[in-house]
Amino acid sequence: MAKPIRRVVTGHDAAGRSIFIVDAPAPHVYQRTPGSAIVTELWETRSMPADNDGNAEVTDHAFRLAPPKSGTVFRVIEYPPDRQRLAALERERASADDGSGHGAAFDRGAPRHPGFHKTNSVDYAVVLSGEIYALMDKGEVLLRAGDVLVQRGTNHAWSNRTDEPAYLAFVLVDAEPYTP
Repeated sequence: MAKPIRRVVTGHDAAGRSIFIVDAPAPHVYQRTPGSAIVTELWETRSMPADNDGNAEVTDHAFRLAPPKSGTVFRVIEYPPDRQRLAALERERASADDGSGHGAAFDRGAPRHPGFHKTNSVDYAVVLSGEIYALMDKGEVLLRAGDVLVQRGTNHAWSNRTDEPAYLAFVLVDAEPYTP
């Protein structure tokens, strides 16, 4: 069960005064399969510079991993322990060949962890609670509450080797892909 995340969003009234337009649990929570990570979408922008006009809900769409072109995504992800999540990732990978598109982000050549993937983005990750390993093609590092990782369009995975969920906040910013 996802831990509800309170989302408070500001905006403007008709006279241009600042107001609170939302104060409620974030409405868009995604989990592909039981045991997989739970993603709570908090906000996104669709242009640079960002557009602060209007008070419409911007996360009301199908889940997508990467941010919109020239945009950003702000989300919190709950990573269950690997003993649960690895089986879910393997099920997702197996069903990716059924034409559903659910496994499209997975790097099928990565033997170290079934969650390896990359996006054309710069990702700012902050560990809110728990601990988690960030895995690269070469190497890994343990991150604990308060640690920050700047992920720059690299192939990566997350591994929670504890018995408790790890909560991470992410801001993904659209970026040009790495070209060797």
